[in-house]
Amino acid sequence: MDNAFFEHPILNSPYECPQRHWELDADGQPTERIVESRRLAEFITPIPKPKKRKGSAKQKKLGFDEGHGLSTEQQEYDPTPIINEVRGHVDRWRA
Repeated sequence: MDNAFFEHPILNSPYECPQRHWELDADGQPTERIVESRRLAEFITPIPKPKKRKGSAKQKKLGFDEGHGLSTEQQEYDPTPIINEVRGHVDRWRA
């Protein structure tokens, strides 16, 4: 496999605020393009596409709260906007 994403996945220093990231398409697949900004927090996992797919049945989503009453099938608790807001406050504090 000749894919820079999998050969060199780490782009940033562990000691500095992230400055760039690998771009992923709508399916979470790497596009081989580096974006010069910090990635927004999202729950994604880039994995290689399977060679064969049997049908297009979607897996039922699991609740976020593990039985604590935060999320239901009708309403899902999504912490990512809060994470991105906290990152923005930290970036302004660092400046």
